[in-house]
Amino acid sequence: MLKDFAKLQTFLMVIKEKSFSKASAKLGISQPAVTQQIKFIEDYLDTKIVERKKNGILLTKEGEDLYRIAQKLDKTISSSEKELLKIINKEFTFVMGASFTIGNYILPSYIADIKKKISNEVFLNVELSSDIIAQLEDKKIDIALIESPIFKDNIIYREWVEDELVIFSNQQLPKQLKHDDLMSYDWICREESSHTRILTADAFEEVNVPCDNFCVMGVLTSPTAIKSTILHADPKALKPVASVMSRHVIKDEVKDGKLFEARIKDHKIERKFYIAYLKERKHDAFIDNVVNYLLSINKV
Repeated sequence: MLKDFAKLQTFLMVIKEKSFSKASAKLGISQPAVTQQIKFIEDYLDTKIVERKKNGILLTKEGEDLYRIAQKLDKTISSSEKELLKIINKEFTFVMGASFTIGNYILPSYIADIKKKISNEVFLNVELSSDIIAQLEDKKIDIALIESPIFKDNIIYREWVEDELVIFSNQQLPKQLKHDDLMSYDWICREESSHTRILTADAFEEVNVPCDNFCVMGVLTSPTAIKSTILHADPKALKPVASVMSRHVIKDEVKDGKLFEARIKDHKIERKFYIAYLKERKHDAFIDNVVNYLLSINKV
């Protein structure tokens, strides 16, 4: 079993997430596959290692012993991978693809650390999620970071960071917006194919707000353009100019008091960002290094 450490990594993720389903999402494999791998370990050791409870996962005595051993192995393998990368010393450019919000507002803070992790240059390409996945399939990029899952059989998807879409303006808004508030603003929207636009429309439908009846001032294709438009809107206009955006995009301006965020009353628009890479590169040391680093910073 030690030759196939993937099963022990699955075991470690189950314990970390305290859930088979959450471990499945983090690992990019199906929940039945997670269950099958845990059963394989239990059959191999001829003992029960985990028990499912209503409030999560409970380790048996044997499971606790295995957990300590697996943690030591995980640290040793991680250290060995770093040594392996030094030996390879392969000079190349690692190409990352990211959707607009991730590429422009999250990744830039971590590019330098990623370069250190793989001891090579890193190039970042920012496009729509659909274009990034197409480039991944064409092997033009090594890894993709997307805000809308476009599931393909030949790609592994790993849940990454949590995101929330918020309504914002350069005028002070009520913290909790009601139907009449939403209908009284001038709106700047994303294009209809945008994942942000789709999520927003679904959220408005859930609270019975017909967004088709909004007063739309313009439709723009990038978060940066929308943010700039809102920042330069007349702050004393009778009708606030508003839009919907990832909190990551506007957090600095909100902190500085240049923009103000709000949420639909009793409703949050949440989503997850994903890491994606080709299944054929599942055991690639460079991919593993970058993925493990990104997962270590899953709260940004």
